[in-house]
Amino acid sequence: MSAQSIVVENLSKQYHVNRSQTRHDTIRDQFMDSLTSLFSRNRRSHQHTKTTSFWALDDISLEIEQGQIVGIIGHNGAGKSTLLKILSRITTPTLGRAEIFGRVGSLLEVGTGFHPELTGRENIFLNGAIIGMTREEINRQFDAIVDFAEIEEFIDMPVKRYSSGMYVRLAFAVSAHLKPDILMIDEVLSVGDLQFQRKCMAYTEELRKSNSTILFVSHNMFAVKSMCNRVIFLSEGRVCFDGAPAEAIKLYEGENKTSALPWAQNEIGADPSQWDIHVDELETFDEQGVPLSLFNYGERMRVRLKFNVRRTVMHPNFLISFIRSDEVACCNYNTEMDGFSVPVLETDGTIELLTPPLNLVSESYKICVLVRDAKFERLYCAQVGKSFHVRHDVLNTHFGVFHEQGEWSIDTGGALS
Repeated sequence: MSAQSIVVENLSKQYHVNRSQTRHDTIRDQFMDSLTSLFSRNRRSHQHTKTTSFWALDDISLEIEQGQIVGIIGHNGAGKSTLLKILSRITTPTLGRAEIFGRVGSLLEVGTGFHPELTGRENIFLNGAIIGMTREEINRQFDAIVDFAEIEEFIDMPVKRYSSGMYVRLAFAVSAHLKPDILMIDEVLSVGDLQFQRKCMAYTEELRKSNSTILFVSHNMFAVKSMCNRVIFLSEGRVCFDGAPAEAIKLYEGENKTSALPWAQNEIGADPSQWDIHVDELETFDEQGVPLSLFNYGERMRVRLKFNVRRTVMHPNFLISFIRSDEVACCNYNTEMDGFSVPVLETDGTIELLTPPLNLVSESYKICVLVRDAKFERLYCAQVGKSFHVRHDVLNTHFGVFHEQGEWSIDTGGALS
């Protein structure tokens, strides 16, 4: 029988949030707050603050054996990051207990565990000391860490001057090379370039062979499927599935539920059942109508929304945004700007968007849905739904957001060609 690395019993985490009762005058306010979208922000806030609470984790129990690579997946707000923060002892549970057996290295957010005023060199020693390494152990691994992170010329520079990519390279190198018994990674690798991501995956496999336990949170189902031998699927703070990666991913990609965007509570209330409109289901298909969540670059997508109307809405404006896993808002479609008029909504129905060819770079994207009025002022609903992936062998986030074919010419002293 394998030794246990992690034992979680009836774990719950409740957060209390102070929410300002704020009036937002235009679409700029909402989109830049939560979607980082194409509109600029000009917010005026006033009135009082009230406190609400929610359970980020709700009665979770699980055991993870030594040497396992476990993927943790789920839509935004499912509780993935909260679980890792509790296991990393960054935050404490409200109820239940978590027992960790061994030395823990964690890579949860860019810069977590680093002191911005210290140099890269100093932070390597600081981070090592935090997870219980001796100075001799850190010295033995120091050159390998710097070489792996590819930041030798910047090692004596304060890390506050590092780019996000340099931060991640050093953070992963430190967390992995200090030989933790348990390594926790939360999506942060998506900041690095494709070559570095592959390098990290290869090193993670070496850690697995040395019997380290790895917990890996990601929206990138390619990485989850290739790395993990077990996947835990969380939804609304609960474990929905725990088992084979292929089955977990199928459940995750087939989940058509939408959840409320937290910032919308300030304007339309915390209870979606009281909203004028609510999107009950969000589905994605290929151009022919076949259900799909993995699209090749250049394919078109059908996004179908099934909505419930509680009160008559005049001139509703449906907005659909694609938000990359690093929270970059990549594109937005809306009925008003796309010339599709909906004069009035009085009954439940379905609305469908057929996108242009998806020329987005290869990545994972979540779909956010808003319904406003035709002037982008009044908000009726704001929800986030399922994710989809775009696949391309070359194009990644280092190519920007999308790629369109340009027209080129060259002058070599003769005729242009």
